[in-house]
Amino acid sequence: MVSALIQPGRLETKLAEYSTGSASDLTDPALLQRTQEYRRLIGSRMVALGKNEIRARMPDGEYHVSRKIDGEFTVLVFDGKDAFTLNPGGTVRVGLPFMAEAAALLGKAGVKKALLAGELYVARDGGPRPRVHDVSKVARQPQDAGELMSLRFAVFDWMELDGKPVAGPFAETWKRIRKTFDAGELARPVEALFVKKTDEIEAKFEAWVEKEGGEGLVARSDTVGSFKIKPRHTIDAAVVGFTEGVEDRKGMLHDLLVAMMRNDGTFHLFGRVGGGFTDENRRAFLSDLRDMVVESEYAEVNPDHVAYEMVRPEWVIEMSCLDFISQTTRGGTIDRMVLNWDGKAGKYGIVRRLPLASAISPQFIRRREDKQIRPEDLRTKQIAEIVEIPLLERDAKQLGMPRSELLKREAFTKVLKGQTMVRKLVMWKTNKESESGGFPAYVVHFTDFSPNRKTPLERELRVSNSREQIEALYASLTAENIVKGWAKA
Repeated sequence: MVSALIQPGRLETKLAEYSTGSASDLTDPALLQRTQEYRRLIGSRMVALGKNEIRARMPDGEYHVSRKIDGEFTVLVFDGKDAFTLNPGGTVRVGLPFMAEAAALLGKAGVKKALLAGELYVARDGGPRPRVHDVSKVARQPQDAGELMSLRFAVFDWMELDGKPVAGPFAETWKRIRKTFDAGELARPVEALFVKKTDEIEAKFEAWVEKEGGEGLVARSDTVGSFKIKPRHTIDAAVVGFTEGVEDRKGMLHDLLVAMMRNDGTFHLFGRVGGGFTDENRRAFLSDLRDMVVESEYAEVNPDHVAYEMVRPEWVIEMSCLDFISQTTRGGTIDRMVLNWDGKAGKYGIVRRLPLASAISPQFIRRREDKQIRPEDLRTKQIAEIVEIPLLERDAKQLGMPRSELLKREAFTKVLKGQTMVRKLVMWKTNKESESGGFPAYVVHFTDFSPNRKTPLERELRVSNSREQIEALYASLTAENIVKGWAKA
């Protein structure tokens, strides 16, 4: 059965009763907003730690400690009769075996409506632990009933009960989750326990993560906050830029801009590394890197709004990160710029933005003079082995962006004191809005040139995803700036 909260006839059947759709197929659009907002809130409140930081940064107290599952964050929606799932990216799934079990358990508990947060994951007997890649593969195109049965749901929070947000101590929420789902086989509470000392958290980390190869654990406290504790990942990256410190840190390296290499030889920007350096490192590295500065079509600034100076790709560094994030809180990809290095011209050229990831708590470890600037040593798969990265195997140079389409262009002139002033308006459709979240659908650019002014050239930019709105913005700029005395060129 399909929930009454889903518009009939809108879903695509994948296998047997399993079907998928999008949030636009829901009768209540606010469901997606609530899903995304919950994801945003838990992400902003979660502090990432390594094992060696547990005792230093977590005071003793009562914590709910749960095993972190490498799956897809998902919300289970129950309408009183049927259950389906919705993720922050807007994917709706119905007809999976665990959903029928969850609906039966919720109905038995007398629940009329519910939203439950959990992880959609693939259950596997033996072998390596399941990864989020497995979820994507099975959920997109399951091969048989056995694969459908392997998709499970681990409940870790109760968001709404009978139409109202669940409040109060988390211990009470957890009792309700246990009471409702302990009898489940396909939809169950995440493995968890309450502890009162940080050495118990450390012991669980050693058991679940170090001995059993788990992804990590989550420790939640009503008074202290929430913590995500994971092993640090070590990767090798190319240094492509740097910034210098300011004020009392002048003459010292502030941070490095690093990149991974795609199979096609392009450099995929990964982020910045600002921690882990000694003061001696910072002085010596800055001195060396200043001699390696090159030109670049692309510019990026650090968190202090200082532009990176780009350098020849010659250095390889080893760095560590607590985690990699490959999706925004709304389920979109995290796109990073891909650059092409022209050794003969000594210049970086822009290719396009493509999905990669963000690093949590990056730290410099050492320079790797035994590594070379080549895809084999700096492969993007170092990250893809941990999180799912779309389009990673594609040739970035062949994934060209669609050409923009000129919609309107007008220029106007006016002579004052023997000098010609020029005002120009250009409106275009980017045709790139579906390719990358960094592009609007429409742009208006207004240029105002007056040789008699202290700043001769001034510009204004307006963007929109609506054709109607961009037309109105164009008209408004025209009415405001093209007045009496201006002649169309």
